[in-house]
Amino acid sequence: MRKKLFWNVIDSMNIKINYQKELEKLLKNISPKTKLLLHSCCAPCSSYVISYLSNYMDITVFYYNPNITERYEYMKRAKEQERLIGEMPTLHKVSFMEGIYDENAFFDAVKGYEECREGGDRCKICYRLRLDETAKAANIGGFDYFSTTLTISPLKNASAINEIGYGLSEKYGVKWLPSDFKKNEGYKKSIELSKEYSLYRQNYCGCIFSLRDSKEQ
Repeated sequence: MRKKLFWNVIDSMNIKINYQKELEKLLKNISPKTKLLLHSCCAPCSSYVISYLSNYMDITVFYYNPNITERYEYMKRAKEQERLIGEMPTLHKVSFMEGIYDENAFFDAVKGYEECREGGDRCKICYRLRLDETAKAANIGGFDYFSTTLTISPLKNASAINEIGYGLSEKYGVKWLPSDFKKNEGYKKSIELSKEYSLYRQNYCGCIFSLRDSKEQ
């Protein structure tokens, strides 16, 4: 409850937090036995995050993305994620875990927000949907931390994602690993790694609404 009040005060004061610096401070003292459940939106975004965080801890990449509403597209991205994990050399162990694919979970969650533009309230609902399932799985699996690759994208709201993460940490009793992976040229490095591993890079987030918006643009 105290943490929740703290983040509410921070939000009301409109204080900007450098979540990447928070992560860097945490990593200085983290145990190499630490186990992280890392939600991944796709292989390209996860590439830099995996290469970076696997220097400090064991990672299980949790692929849970019911927002990818075309089944063929979902399968293609999931397989690409698994391939990257199998090919990328890492200091600590990295493994793959796939969540249940149910596009109806996404449609039910965002009902009434279909006309929102990308980056708006519909996206925040989507962040929460995926992170809630990640936090729940982390609790069940006995992980020390949970986090997500979503903050590497320049199009994603890192503050909103971290606030959701801290809130779910309180709900499920698993520590949230803060981040803003786009910092320190993280996004640029993910593009370089995507080229190195010839990763499939999609041109829309995943849901039919983001596909609609990308076609309009």
